Amino acid sequence: MDRDRAAWYAARAGLELDPETEVVIAGDDPVLPTPFHLGEGAAVALALVGQEADRIWRLRGGRRQAMAIDVRHAAASLRSYLLLEVDGQAGPPAPRAGSNVTAIWPCGDGRFIHLHGSFTHGPGILAELGLGEGASVAEVAAATRQRGAFELEDALAAKGLCAAVCRSNAEWLRHPQGQALAAKPVVELVRIGDAPPEPFSEGDRPLRGVRVLDLTRVLAGPTVARTLAEHGAEVLHIAGPHLPTVERFEMDTGHGKRQAYLDLDDPAGRATLQELVRGADVFSQGFQWGSLERRGFGPAQVAKLRPGIIYVTENAFGYGGPWDGRPGWEQLAQAATGVCVRQGGDGPPVLAPAAMNDYTTGYFGALGAMMALRRRAEEGGSWLVRVSLARTSMWYYDLGHDLDPSGASGTGDTGDWMLERETGYGRMRFLRPALRMSETDPHWELPTAPPGSGEPAWAG
Repeated sequence: MDRDRAAWYAARAGLELDPETEVVIAGDDPVLPTPFHLGEGAAVALALVGQEADRIWRLRGGRRQAMAIDVRHAAASLRSYLLLEVDGQAGPPAPRAGSNVTAIWPCGDGRFIHLHGSFTHGPGILAELGLGEGASVAEVAAATRQRGAFELEDALAAKGLCAAVCRSNAEWLRHPQGQALAAKPVVELVRIGDAPPEPFSEGDRPLRGVRVLDLTRVLAGPTVARTLAEHGAEVLHIAGPHLPTVERFEMDTGHGKRQAYLDLDDPAGRATLQELVRGADVFSQGFQWGSLERRGFGPAQVAKLRPGIIYVTENAFGYGGPWDGRPGWEQLAQAATGVCVRQGGDGPPVLAPAAMNDYTTGYFGALGAMMALRRRAEEGGSWLVRVSLARTSMWYYDLGHDLDPSGASGTGDTGDWMLERETGYGRMRFLRPALRMSETDPHWELPTAPPGSGEPAWAG
């Protein structure tokens, strides 16, 4: 991938690939069977992460680094949970509650809608369709054919349930939410409070000494903190003991993290988290907007507890606009923004062959956190970083959708990119970071561990 094209990709995100940044991006798309430039896009996002890590490294007294990324490896990183093996066993995540509705369904108006059962939304979606929890695929399809796609989307949204009509990209750009997101950068930084500068001290890695509280689950949010851990941050992942999750996703995104449980509905749990916040540099959350505010951990509340905090938040459909706060997932961001329609070509809408938005939004969230840490070092302040799956999806669409999926090279033999180590789950084989750096090569110091397996305290 040539340098000028990589710089153009960055500019489409509202970011700059500095001409002085020494990075080689080897290879070109198509790697995966899709018209979208997924491998190249992921590679550029990771180059921007590396560029920011290098800037921080030089603030700490290090010398400029040379970086390299293989486009095939970057593409594989968008499917890393599928490559993971534990004690020789591979495979996709086990089906979760609501999986009997999580798919693209035809509607009576000739349109298609993606329903998502989430962790708890399946019964509500089935009830809206007039069905019971044991409904078959044929029964769900028959029920959606009795509804108009947009009418059904509105009805489910009114109940706080997850769904999105499979729109064309042109339709999305005419939609008020698409227009609201188009006016925003892919990585949004907002100063939310005053605090004195906190310069970086000397350290052997770009983020050594940076403490990250990770209150996220599934893929995009956890990838933010996992990426920060690649560059030396101390990450403490806080999970709720009663919250459902997906074990294979936890395995994949837990590298480099310590794990603990806290119940934020318990005053003692909230008090412990407050103490952890006072010692943190980054607070990363991926819950529905408003959920943590009700428990005292919204951006302004956390900035008051810890002036100088970097508060990272990611969601499905962005901040502001008529869909502000609407719940969603990777699949729904693809459906709403036009990806599924374009991926389907002349046939029905289908999903792209990777979690393109989840992982890349995680990379962008980590990039924003590092950008904010550097701003804090130079000028002070508390900072809010906002990223969303839909805005990332729009960026990918904007990069082009002109590739021939039948010409995809595939990732090939991934053996050289895989590592093995003992983990809290067993002997794990997993994809290493795709970004290479000459002085501080990204890596995870800690093996992935099950949620709640440690104590809610900083290491030192």
